[in-house]
Amino acid sequence: MNILVTGGTGFIGALLLPALVAAGHEVTVLSRSARSGPDGCRYINDLQQLDNGAAVDAIVNLAGASLAARRWTARYKQEIVDSRLKTTRQLVALCKNLDTPPAALLSASAIGYYGHHGDKLLAEDASQTPGFAQRLCSDWEEAALAAEPLGTRVCLLRLGVVLDAGGGALAQMAQSFRFGVGSWLGSGEQWLSWIHRADAVRAVLFLLEHATLRGPFNLTAPEPVTARYFCAALAERHRTLFSAGVPAPLARLLLGEMADELLLNGQRVVPAALQAAGFQFGHAHIEDALAAIYAN
Repeated sequence: MNILVTGGTGFIGALLLPALVAAGHEVTVLSRSARSGPDGCRYINDLQQLDNGAAVDAIVNLAGASLAARRWTARYKQEIVDSRLKTTRQLVALCKNLDTPPAALLSASAIGYYGHHGDKLLAEDASQTPGFAQRLCSDWEEAALAAEPLGTRVCLLRLGVVLDAGGGALAQMAQSFRFGVGSWLGSGEQWLSWIHRADAVRAVLFLLEHATLRGPFNLTAPEPVTARYFCAALAERHRTLFSAGVPAPLARLLLGEMADELLLNGQRVVPAALQAAGFQFGHAHIEDALAAIYAN
């Protein structure tokens, strides 16, 4: 297939691009700085570089400013929204302009779509609780679903916390462990729905290859864990002198609104749709995932 990827230079994209090339696909990457690289991909910096006759069989949309890169000021929250909605709407406009619309659009979303539900298990048909992340994900998904009337099947990738070496959330979550201190935020009883980066990439390939699949898919491992449980599992990989929680008021003081939206509350999400479709996880348990990560 000829596949267009946005966000291809990000944490997931860095592993996805070589996987797509290895699978025999022709890959075009929308990047802020057009370049060519050893991975065999073609790079463009503007969708207008694709004319109406361009062959685009599928789009994987991973673009979006990091939710945890900085404190959530009003300006940065708008950047978070714009980086997702504007890109997604531009991709749908491209689909409309192409002589032959893509057969598939796989568009990133996040488990923030559900809002906060305490200990309740959340499959793809779960209800929503209002909040900034919930509104963001709902609008993001609505923008992607605008491609469906064109005959393009849309898969919504509701990503959990993506774990692997070399960056991403784990680098921040394990920071205190480097100094011998295990830590979690707040009570530690909030749920962490996670996925190994390799499984996230495999799930994208799986959804590209199965033409009957559409709609929302939770890209999370089958066994979410609490923040305190994750801390204990991570402590097995570090020399830890002691472990302690960071009080919620201190987290709010340091991180502002982001603390309550992303860190002090969580979602207990399960990948019901992926598993029903026959997808097999390579790393279903947090201990196995961390063992693989720290073995590299």
